[in-house]
Amino acid sequence: MTDHGERRDAQRPLRSRLLGVVLRPDARPLGWGIVVAIGFLAAETAVVLVLARVAPENAFGAIFLLGVLVVSAGWHVGLAVAMSIASTLVYLSFHLDGVAAALFVFLPVALLANVLAGQARLRAAESERRRREADALARQQAALRRVATLVARGAEPSEVYPVAVTELARGLGVEHVTLTKYETDDTCVVLAAVDATDRLKLVVGERLSLDGDSVTARVHRTGTPARVDDYDGVAGSIATRLRDLGLRSGVGAPVVVDGKTRCALIVGSAASDPMPPQAEEQICDFADLIGTAIRNAENREELKASRSRIVAAADQARRGIERDLHDGAQQRIVSLGLGLRTLEASMPEGDAALRHQVENLINGMADLYTELQELSRGIHPAILSKGGLAPALKTLARRSVVPVGLELSVAGRLPEPIEVAAYYVVAESLVNVAKHAEASEVVVRATLDDAALTLVIADDGVGGAATGGGSGLIGLKDRVAAVSGELAVASRTGVGTTVTARIPVPAAELVAAE
Repeated sequence: MTDHGERRDAQRPLRSRLLGVVLRPDARPLGWGIVVAIGFLAAETAVVLVLARVAPENAFGAIFLLGVLVVSAGWHVGLAVAMSIASTLVYLSFHLDGVAAALFVFLPVALLANVLAGQARLRAAESERRRREADALARQQAALRRVATLVARGAEPSEVYPVAVTELARGLGVEHVTLTKYETDDTCVVLAAVDATDRLKLVVGERLSLDGDSVTARVHRTGTPARVDDYDGVAGSIATRLRDLGLRSGVGAPVVVDGKTRCALIVGSAASDPMPPQAEEQICDFADLIGTAIRNAENREELKASRSRIVAAADQARRGIERDLHDGAQQRIVSLGLGLRTLEASMPEGDAALRHQVENLINGMADLYTELQELSRGIHPAILSKGGLAPALKTLARRSVVPVGLELSVAGRLPEPIEVAAYYVVAESLVNVAKHAEASEVVVRATLDDAALTLVIADDGVGGAATGGGSGLIGLKDRVAAVSGELAVASRTGVGTTVTARIPVPAAELVAAE
């Protein structure tokens, strides 16, 4: 942080830096001022002694004012007035016959120089203060923008935490920042921390007791910003730990999510003076961003869980319909078909017209059975539930109107939601190829590696596919997203279409092949 300040000072104009050296906003040490004053008086006396020989008629009053101006610009008014009086006395020693000029001309001019130099120093101090405030505000705004950009990108809270504490420490110029999460009424855990020194620093995952008094405990009790201006004599394990870190004071703000105080963002300073009164507001800005990141992450998880529940309910309904068709309507058709065959066998041989009618009824029942069977497979394929993804994809390839090159590298069973999602990605893609692609061949690849299932369906058709327009790709994206996956479509006109889906499969969820 000091390096940043030095770089900014180096970038200031030369004239501004020179004025800063002469008109310092803060006075130099008194001892150095006395040495400078004596040195100027001696040098001025020596110069006047030399010049008096050349031009004895000249008073040389301006020479004695030089030291007055320098001391007035660099030191407090007391030393400046003393320098004015001393310069007047030295001037008078050269002009014993000019007491009136010394007292009523030189001394007032010298004192006026004190006043003007003092005013200039005050203006320099005000200008320096404003410059430092502007620099500090610029640092804080830049730090806030960096954290806000990270939050806006949808970064996970675990990625936002360390960046937020680092940027806050840099923006405020403090030695310590900690983000803690309240676990119970008497403990909290460190989520992120930054310290100026590695000695005895807080570490992520460390649990702290909320016993005694501390900024963290006060924020937990009140749900509002809090401060401790001096940790000396404050009881409690957190206060003791912070004193061991060399911290003297602290300010903190709550991280509020859905009206509840989830965490506390705490800033610690090793300076002897308390932190400035605007520190709470600055810390609250960062705390609000952290709360937003947490809320966004929870909303994404809730959306994902809701989408998964909807997809699971739809799949369960599909299985129920498929089971009802198989156990009800299809079995009834089989029974009716057998009855017609029995009736056909009992009919007289000479009644050819009636036998032909019965034969047509039997064939119609067989066609109806086949259509219902195909419908039930489309609703929910029994082969997927019984054999898993690989046999189900092979069945899809055999039934495809467009020739399919199948490349499978999937061993064993996967979790059912993942198998169902992968099946429908391939099934819908093959339907789109048959309807729109005008392709001569389609390649389907399914590989399981790095704990993720990757599906690629590529055809050599006309391309130009879009995710809208009733292609079914929007529904596939939702289905894949419900199992934390991603689906992408590349479809350049004249080149063909490639659908790629990547679905994470945690190793703990892999099911052994039956």
